[in-house]
Amino acid sequence: MAARRGPYFCGMDAAMDVVSGKWKSLILWELAEHGVRRFAQLRRGLPGVSEKMLVQQLRELEEDGLVRREVFPEVPPRVEYTLTEHGVSLNEALAALGEWGAERMRRIGAEKVVYAS
Repeated sequence: MAARRGPYFCGMDAAMDVVSGKWKSLILWELAEHGVRRFAQLRRGLPGVSEKMLVQQLRELEEDGLVRREVFPEVPPRVEYTLTEHGVSLNEALAALGEWGAERMRRIGAEKVVYAS
């Protein structure tokens, strides 16, 4: 599913188009927390994401200029993902939403799920 490219009703509409779906904001957060990540590292850091979904979401984030994919000419090939400046700025905007979510978890008594790496 390709990202919409407008026209948008408002700034929130444009922002939600870029981070729509469960995994995009979590991918951005994972990259912000750890910096450079390889595909397998991202997959381990996002329990429950399928390989197909992670590939799709990474491609869309790359198309939107939020994630940089770098392929190294090695055998076996090495691919690394990092946030672009645009991705860093979006992640900063998402920080307040993460804080709101953490407060909601406390308020409703939801426990943080911790997965073994």
